[in-house]
Amino acid sequence: MPVSALDPAIADRLKRDAAGLVVAVVQQHDTGEVLMVGWMDDEALHRTLTTGRATYWSRSRQEYWVKGETSGNAQYVRSVALDCDGDSVLVKVYQIGAACHTGRRTCFDAGALTVTARPAARRDEVS
Repeated sequence: MPVSALDPAIADRLKRDAAGLVVAVVQQHDTGEVLMVGWMDDEALHRTLTTGRATYWSRSRQEYWVKGETSGNAQYVRSVALDCDGDSVLVKVYQIGAACHTGRRTCFDAGALTVTARPAARRDEVS
């Protein structure tokens, strides 16, 4: 991966995995719908911030990809935020078409998992 022009103030806050990546959670900016998860290194984050197009690092292809460049299912970035630990980013986008590689709007519509354990409710929760 090439040396990045990412602002050092941002780069210093990132906690990357062994491959130099942070997880990017992608959300529809106006509805809050979680669309997908991708991976970014410093350069992908730099490109995302400076172009306004969501750019990721493909772990399988070992190359950068701009969401929608070949499919037309583009992501136009509205905001990016680092989490408190610096090990993930939240990318809020305006999504055109499907976000998932399966052709679905979201990668998180395969059905909910069943929660079998029920911890005690807090006092401020209503049952």
